[in-house]
Amino acid sequence: MVDFTEAKAVPAFPDVRTVMSHFQPILALDTRRIVGYEVLGRQCTPDGIVSLGPFLSDARVPVENQMRIDRLLREEAFRKLGAVRDRQPMLFVNLKPSWIQRMYRETGELYTLQLLDRYGIDPAKVVIEITEEAYSGPMGELREIIDIYRRKGCLIAIDDVGTGFNSADRIAHIQPNLLKVDIHMMKQSASHSGYLGVLRSFSTLAEQIGASLLIEGVETGDDLQRAIQIGARYVQGYLFAPAEQEFREPDAFAGVVEAGLKEHLQTIGQVEVYWRELGDRIMEELDISGFADLTDGVEESGSMLPDTADLHDAAMERMLAKVPASCIRVYLCRADGVQLSSNYRRWNGAWRKEPEYRGANWSWRPYFLSDLLLLRGPLRASVSRTYADLDSRRWIRTLSVAVTAEAMLFMDIADPNARHQELSQS
Repeated sequence: MVDFTEAKAVPAFPDVRTVMSHFQPILALDTRRIVGYEVLGRQCTPDGIVSLGPFLSDARVPVENQMRIDRLLREEAFRKLGAVRDRQPMLFVNLKPSWIQRMYRETGELYTLQLLDRYGIDPAKVVIEITEEAYSGPMGELREIIDIYRRKGCLIAIDDVGTGFNSADRIAHIQPNLLKVDIHMMKQSASHSGYLGVLRSFSTLAEQIGASLLIEGVETGDDLQRAIQIGARYVQGYLFAPAEQEFREPDAFAGVVEAGLKEHLQTIGQVEVYWRELGDRIMEELDISGFADLTDGVEESGSMLPDTADLHDAAMERMLAKVPASCIRVYLCRADGVQLSSNYRRWNGAWRKEPEYRGANWSWRPYFLSDLLLLRGPLRASVSRTYADLDSRRWIRTLSVAVTAEAMLFMDIADPNARHQELSQS
């Protein structure tokens, strides 16, 4: 096939006199203050200030040319940081794995560490961002080089988490201090619920490896709400400021962050009150007296004893009329997670009985153990955190009710409010 698309010209080597570092602020949600800045390359042209990103990332540009400009940008940034004596911010410096590996192999030195000594900068004020690229070198060698930065006192971040190079196994290998995720990275390829679910998984990953989560690309108030929701500690984006030549006052955007945190707390408070009241109302309306005299009815093999299984289902069916319309599924389990009754699933406005689920064990579900503690106290209801239903992929919560000393009723309830689906705590 002939490609008639006009080929893009290779970016010209920029006049070094027009190259300059710009700094985009990164804010900590706990202090509401600017904690540091990402160093970004800019060029002054007759048409205005433009990004050097296309030049630095174009594979057709000789690597030597890219590295020369990158070094100029880094030195300017470190010179500016070294001139700040009070409340010195952190600098987030982007480094390509292949570049640092190449320079270390050729010289046995790391240019960034030389700049630390040259400008008298505390290494703890520098975050080495390992950027995404198709790195094909030995991971062990890259880890050894990164450990040199780490031993010096620098922090390590992995940028573009979720993209090609920065897969989970490499993240585990490098063991970063920060994971950096673009909040918009999946908007064009995933549904909203899937997008949020993947972002939440990064929060869990960060927690498990002892790292903090930095969300970049925060452009709107809703973006900030999602960043807070998924567990970000740091945020960055145009909601606060673009990359600029000068550092800002540390509290320049404290009001924006404070307002976002208050909105989040209010939203979550409303959501949790809604679910607590729903649980209390269901407890009041449900007729659970029919479960009181039921026996276990499950053999150790997991198979059901027919007579008791039918009794469990009969008790369930007497109760169904009291189950709220938002409930999509209801079933009864033993204290160890083994299902005693059939599933009752709402289907086209009616209840469908699914006896094949008798004997299934649900103790592996994340909410089960905490809800099991309810069996040790007075009868009450508990509501799980929000999660996606395996069958319908709808956002649901599971309401758990201890109906006897050895049995618990579970109701999977869809969130009836779209706003709650988008912003509820999970």
